Amino acid sequence: MRLTFERIDLYLRHTFRIARGAEDLAPVIITAFEHDGIKGYGEACPSSHYGETAETVHDFLDQVDVNKLSDPFKLQDILPYIDNIRPGNAAAKAAVDIALHDWIGKKLGAPLFRLWGLDKSKTPVTSFTIGIDSPDVIVQKIGEAEEYPILKIKLGSDDDKEIMAAVRKATRKPVRVDANEGWKSKELALERIKWLEQEGVEFVEQPLPASDLAGSAWLRERVSLPLIADENCIRVHDIPKLADAFDGINIKLMKCGGLWEAMKMIHTAKAMGMKVMLGCMIESSVAITAAAHLSPLVDYADLDGNLLVTNDPFEGVKVEKGKLILPDAPGLGVNPRD
Repeated sequence: MRLTFERIDLYLRHTFRIARGAEDLAPVIITAFEHDGIKGYGEACPSSHYGETAETVHDFLDQVDVNKLSDPFKLQDILPYIDNIRPGNAAAKAAVDIALHDWIGKKLGAPLFRLWGLDKSKTPVTSFTIGIDSPDVIVQKIGEAEEYPILKIKLGSDDDKEIMAAVRKATRKPVRVDANEGWKSKELALERIKWLEQEGVEFVEQPLPASDLAGSAWLRERVSLPLIADENCIRVHDIPKLADAFDGINIKLMKCGGLWEAMKMIHTAKAMGMKVMLGCMIESSVAITAAAHLSPLVDYADLDGNLLVTNDPFEGVKVEKGKLILPDAPGLGVNPRD
């Protein structure tokens, strides 16, 4: 019984810029849980915004006592143990969670979506993300994304109107907007969203800083576009306090700690009448495919992190005209590339 891990740097096709920063590569840590001759894969994609780095992930995984994983089917016991090793460290916890789920599916000879009783034909269409950039590069990126029917546009800067003008010059596709906490006042957010209501926008994600929940509730009363919580929604216990401020939530495995917690979040949000989106960081096909197995349960998908890189070390979920196509193979159904 072994839990091993290694760092891989994912290189982006374009500089990925959002309201709070930019990156050209994203380090991920690929985990492998080996037991009874079966290997389950997982992945951690650390975000400095949530206090994680490749080094903190390595440090956390070094603390895992593999003897606690001797019966991988006992997730109800194992995952609380993983969660209690240290607070935070959600991406590191997700790496273990995903690897165990992959191992269980392979051991039972069934894909995760089938173990959960889901219909793989009901996966949603994923959006394709266009990061903040100059108008010329925005137009170039949209041309490269021709096969994707829905775009996600990153806003939250002083150039919002120039970016949207470039978008609408290039395409009339439906778009979703993500401000990544970039509008710092409720009045500015109100002005921007009122303008976006005329731009063919489907919804707006995280318009205000996560610390301004009251501002988000104020904003929701004054706009017609749905508001989706991202940075405001980390784990299941966050959801009840969001119901008055947002119409839906964005769940990311790297924020919440893995598939086990994500499933709880989906059911909790739906019970409260909220929409659910599955999102991602810059990830390889391991983590993207893991989230995609949950996607028949949700309203929206933004699972394109693996599509933004040049050196994805795995293959798994496919995308056809934007629709997620799950691999019909045991566990995650991912395989290392040669």
